[in-house]
Amino acid sequence: MDIKSRLQEDVKNAMRQREKQKLDALRLITAAVKQIEVDERISVDNDRMLAILNKLAKQRKESIAQFTTANRPDLVEKEEFELSLISAYLPAPLSESEVKQFIQDALTNTQAKSIADMGKVMACLKPQIQGRYDMSHVSALIKAALT
Repeated sequence: MDIKSRLQEDVKNAMRQREKQKLDALRLITAAVKQIEVDERISVDNDRMLAILNKLAKQRKESIAQFTTANRPDLVEKEEFELSLISAYLPAPLSESEVKQFIQDALTNTQAKSIADMGKVMACLKPQIQGRYDMSHVSALIKAALT
């Protein structure tokens, strides 16, 4: 079952079981997906769903940090709940050693020799790592490997 179908089923189940907090959080995810579909006039596939979920998770993490700083435990709790729901749809995260192995394989496959080849390496890695590891950190690891 793809992510979008699973999300729709979970929304229906939350409605049936009258789980208001869960339903509200799932509807936020659904709204983000619908927004992309309407704006770009496309039907979202699994790869795009992962990108959307990553963006939502990143937003929640940033909000948690800000609300913690502002001493707002009520909002922190809400954001953490939403983050846990979003994370349930994301694939299992990779360890740094696994990411480094993916990078080495990509460097070999693309025959990258300098920073100018970084785009090729990122294009090779993105389908494998998207949603499973912070892509900005991946970028830093690639730069380190190419210099």
